[in-house]
Amino acid sequence: MLIRIDSGADAPLYDQIAGSVREDAAAGRIGPGARLPSAREVSEALDVNLHTVLKAYQLLRDEGLVEMRRGRGAVLTEMAAAYAGLSADARALVERAREAGLGVDAVVALLRASGSDTRA
Repeated sequence: MLIRIDSGADAPLYDQIAGSVREDAAAGRIGPGARLPSAREVSEALDVNLHTVLKAYQLLRDEGLVEMRRGRGAVLTEMAAAYAGLSADARALVERAREAGLGVDAVVALLRASGSDTRA
């Protein structure tokens, strides 16, 4: 697994690290049960503070994508399979929106509205 960051980007490094893991899960490059590199390994490889990596891993844990296991480190949960499954649906939705002349922002607004819909 290759975690990627852009030190010149506006997004905080911990968000970029977490985003890189999410992207790999969505693309199916990593799946449930996969072990993430140790925070220390990522910190050294990317030349970032250890606490930055730990914050990214905690964010992923809070989202339910990663489970922290003593002695095993950070392990992807079954949610990784959901990311991969929904990725194709998301691409298809964006393509349909483009064909209809809608931008990504409009799709995001529709998704947010759908998520806040309380009707059963």
